[in-house]
Amino acid sequence: MTRTTPAAAPAQSPALPPAQSPAQYPAQPPLAGRARRFATLRTVAALVLREMSTRYGRTPGGYLWAILEPMAAILFLAIGFSLVIRTPSLGTSFLLFYATGFLPFNLYQSISATTGRAIAYSKPLLKFPAVTWLDAVLARFLLNSLTGILITFLLIGGVYAVTDSRAVLDLPPAVLAMVLSLLLGLGVGTLNCVLMGLYPLWDVAWSVITRPLFLASGVLFLYEDLPPLAQDILWFNPLMHITGLMRSGFYPSYTAAYVSVTYVLATSLILFALGLVLMGRFHRDILNR
Repeated sequence: MTRTTPAAAPAQSPALPPAQSPAQYPAQPPLAGRARRFATLRTVAALVLREMSTRYGRTPGGYLWAILEPMAAILFLAIGFSLVIRTPSLGTSFLLFYATGFLPFNLYQSISATTGRAIAYSKPLLKFPAVTWLDAVLARFLLNSLTGILITFLLIGGVYAVTDSRAVLDLPPAVLAMVLSLLLGLGVGTLNCVLMGLYPLWDVAWSVITRPLFLASGVLFLYEDLPPLAQDILWFNPLMHITGLMRSGFYPSYTAAYVSVTYVLATSLILFALGLVLMGRFHRDILNR
């Protein structure tokens, strides 16, 4: 007689927690989104620090040369013209007259030149996915804007300190002129960034074309002192409007009725928008050259 063993009871699986609805779990942002939240800000800051160290940190004097260069230009202009002209076109101080024309022009030149070469300057870093062409443009614009504004305040303050000028400062027109200089430099520089990347000869051509710009921007004279034909031509130069607006902030008797803020602003924004569109379309071609 055979003895049968009882069948083993099936093993019970551990108790599972009750299912929860998706609404019970707190929403978590994607890891990539959290990591990239401030990526542009960090990248721009790193590019700014890189340029500060390479441009100003490796030369004796550093930032001191950025102040001495425009100061020397204004001083030489004032001394040279004081030898042949008794009084400037406005006021009694040659230093103040040429400073109010040269500083916004110099700010535009600095912004447009450095922004126009932003891709070439940061091209090795643009191989990394975290660095974009817009980061490179914004970094150069930000650094040179802050540097130019600081230089302007220091030199204008120095001119007031060493001269007996009785000019009364009207701050809003002067600040507006500096802002328009920044925007115009950004617009021209962004468009040139594309053209210089696609056509390397454009860098040389642009420097030749704009060489007379110093004489055609009202740095050495007033718009009203020109003959009618020259006025009709130079009115289309946005820098002529900027220098006139700047001087109207330092000389209450000077109205600069020809100045059109709308024209300068529209020109700057159109150039900037065109540069952004072309850079978005051709930036890969530029980087692969």
